[in-house]
Amino acid sequence: MTRILIPSGALGLGYDKEALERGIANAPDLIAIDGGSTDSGPSYLGRGVSKYARSSTKAEWKGLIEARERAGCPLVIGTAGTCGADSTVDWLLEITREILAELGLSARIATLYSQQDAEVLVDALETGKITPLPHAPEISAELLRSCTNIVALAGAEQINAALAGGADIVIAGRTTDTAIIAALPLARGDNAGAAWHAAKIGECGALCATNPQSGVIQIDIDQEGFTVTPLADGAFASPHTVSAHMLYENSDPFMLYEPGGHLDVTHTHYAQLDARSVRVTGSVWHPSDDYTVKLEGACVTGFQTIQIATIRDRRYVENVEAWCADILAKHGAKTCDRLGLLPDDFSVELRIMGISSTLGEIESRKVIPTEVGILAIITAPTQERANEIAKLLNPYLLHHPLTQEEEQPTFAFPFSPAEIDRGASYGFCLNHIRHLSDPMEAFRLEFHDA
Repeated sequence: MTRILIPSGALGLGYDKEALERGIANAPDLIAIDGGSTDSGPSYLGRGVSKYARSSTKAEWKGLIEARERAGCPLVIGTAGTCGADSTVDWLLEITREILAELGLSARIATLYSQQDAEVLVDALETGKITPLPHAPEISAELLRSCTNIVALAGAEQINAALAGGADIVIAGRTTDTAIIAALPLARGDNAGAAWHAAKIGECGALCATNPQSGVIQIDIDQEGFTVTPLADGAFASPHTVSAHMLYENSDPFMLYEPGGHLDVTHTHYAQLDARSVRVTGSVWHPSDDYTVKLEGACVTGFQTIQIATIRDRRYVENVEAWCADILAKHGAKTCDRLGLLPDDFSVELRIMGISSTLGEIESRKVIPTEVGILAIITAPTQERANEIAKLLNPYLLHHPLTQEEEQPTFAFPFSPAEIDRGASYGFCLNHIRHLSDPMEAFRLEFHDA
């Protein structure tokens, strides 16, 4: 049996310290925590930075390093620094060294790097070793070379290579959310279906239980199945909360694809073990002869300038969609004329905050508020061009009338200058898998005695 302690869904979200202490007292074999995902968009991968504050990351990581020391077991983090790029692995390594020095502790650290060399991927593309997933965009050598960062999602094999090297702390680049949990049980010969299913259920901490914000859970994996136990006060698991998590970020509630195979929970049984815990059996792992890893890449799609205007005049609030449409038409024509551009050379969006800024045209619950905000998003090939287009838009957002016959209105800019340069805008550009002859082919493992 292998016991995994999961402090929370991600480093940076916080965790229940009392519940963590209960977990340490239960003698875990490994502490695992996720470090990020693609949830927050492509900019973090594009820039190779974390979305979480360094101070918060350090404080929480320090608590987990202390917990690891008391528990006497390895500590593993996957997708370090939100995106799992090499730069964020090194960022967390630096933080780890600081913490160890401050605590007067030593540890053997493994860093697993997931970043991909564009030229290697170009060769793989040309030899048919990169294939698209459903609805993937067309890619080319030029596109691969244009990516600022490309990562491959590591699986259990790469994590186990780090653990086999005697690592006390594993700082992994991009991994699947499940790999860091499934790895050790698989290495110890526990049921493979149970290991992968337990990992999926535990990937977000207590999200598979009541009181999902409590974070800390314990998962015990053995030869027959696994048991889920939330450790915070007032948190418990039920067959409903546990089984439902197979739907989280997964299009199929019964199948989960990972490097090296797929999980099938079609005939899985969920049983209430006691008031707090759920026992799960019957999950099946189907290994694949073809070892593949998913690729994620981000590239610059343009540069952006934004503007914000606020409107309180009742007539303009009631007719704000027509007002925005008229501005877009007039401003678009002026931009093409003044700058000698074609309509496809730039993009201008006007999002109406308070009415439909989230869902746009498909918003079905429109109400007329007291005031609305207009968020203008201008995207162009360069920052200078985006800012110039924004300046052409400025007079419209400040004074544009609904009709030519009425007096010129005045609205409000909350900032001066009104134009705010956002810098580069990034987009995800890969939804592909890379076929590997060896699981470590796309990854690099280093050890550090700190």
